[in-house]
Amino acid sequence: MNETATVADQKPRVIVKHPTLAMASMLIGAFVGMFSETSLNIALPQLMKHLEVSNGTIQWLVTGYMLVIGVILPLNSLLTKWFTTRQLVIFGLGDFIVGTVISALAPNFAILLIGRMIQGIATGLILPLMFTVAMQVFPPAKLGTAMGMCALVIMFAPAIGPTLTGLILAKLSWNWIFWSFIPFLAIALICAITSLENVGKLTHQKVDVLSVLTSIIGFGGLVMAVSFASDHGWGSPLVLGLLVISIIALVIYSYRQFHLSQPILNLKIFKNAAFRDGALMVMLDFGIILSAMYILPMYLQNGLAIAVALTGIIMLPGGLTNALVSVVSGRLFDNFGAKWLTRLGFLISLVGVGILMTSNSQSPVGLIIAAHVIMMIGCPLAMTPAQTHALNALKGPESGDGSTIINTLQQIVGAIATALATSLLVIGRTHSNAASSQVAFTAGIHTALILPAILTIIALIIAFTTKSFRKQ
Repeated sequence: MNETATVADQKPRVIVKHPTLAMASMLIGAFVGMFSETSLNIALPQLMKHLEVSNGTIQWLVTGYMLVIGVILPLNSLLTKWFTTRQLVIFGLGDFIVGTVISALAPNFAILLIGRMIQGIATGLILPLMFTVAMQVFPPAKLGTAMGMCALVIMFAPAIGPTLTGLILAKLSWNWIFWSFIPFLAIALICAITSLENVGKLTHQKVDVLSVLTSIIGFGGLVMAVSFASDHGWGSPLVLGLLVISIIALVIYSYRQFHLSQPILNLKIFKNAAFRDGALMVMLDFGIILSAMYILPMYLQNGLAIAVALTGIIMLPGGLTNALVSVVSGRLFDNFGAKWLTRLGFLISLVGVGILMTSNSQSPVGLIIAAHVIMMIGCPLAMTPAQTHALNALKGPESGDGSTIINTLQQIVGAIATALATSLLVIGRTHSNAASSQVAFTAGIHTALILPAILTIIALIIAFTTKSFRKQ
């Protein structure tokens, strides 16, 4: 029996000639996608002045991108029933190149936003495929390491984004942020054409139009509502109307997924406790990362009056730490499971957020670097074990649905967290009585940091109370 289990652990669900090479196009594409998601954060103050738009409007370059990802992701499972892995990845990479060129050449905010949203289509296609294919082509005994490789893409790109963007902006215009994507996307496209194999079977599942419409309205409306709140206020008719419409749409969507014989997204897998617990922790972890990474560059530039190039350098140690821990955490999961890694990770993250909340406009840069590094130890330490714990609990086609659901939740929560952080920042800065703009902005940052602190505490409670870990 042990020999049978050992053989099963060494055999992947789908055999391909070169698993790592087959993953290369998706790994590169997902890296650029996640890099694009946060690379503009450090450039937002500069873009606000150049494009002459408000803080609430400029955040749409971030939330608009995630809005499209959040709309595409829930449809990914359906698309894989109609199109091959190669077709989806090659189309996604080509689409990404088109969106990137439009963004790089954009003469105004509207065209730049359109380019960003076209890019979002590609990321929404490639991101879940990366995890789905990894679950299929690597044997169970190596899944922790494989998922760590995928997590490295997800976690390292947002962390290193501000550093590379800062270096670009030190010498070049913001347009070159987008031009820098092109060589990597071209390499990914070549890898996809030459090395990517198809994973999964085409069933040409019947398309439920109502599910598609309610998915778009529900997920898209939710992100739009919280994004508009920073400019119009949470009590505005526009925001409240969008919230009501999106919630109704999501209720209808969820009801249909539970009752259709062939749902677009198999929400029944939430009955699996291990998947549910792991997915919730991943969702919260991503919200912590994106809200903090959105806040920190603005704090350094507007609260501490640090130049944009130096801001990127200050964030480099955290980015490198993130990369190292992302790789190590996958290997640790293979040996120790998720229980104590998630608990320790969220505890460390809470310490990092706490240090940031105690800082002020006179704080030494070393304190900010230390807080960032601590967060970049904690978040990836919890992320890979939580995600692998969730997806390991699923079998067969369910793994594809699980990957899509987790990635959808990540992007929706990321967009909402970014929008909420913006709202809290505006509230804190507006209600500050400080005479100095730096001090007032720092007060806004402290208010915004309440969000990642709350998310970390909730994740910590889940990590310590979940029953699914008892099976490990």
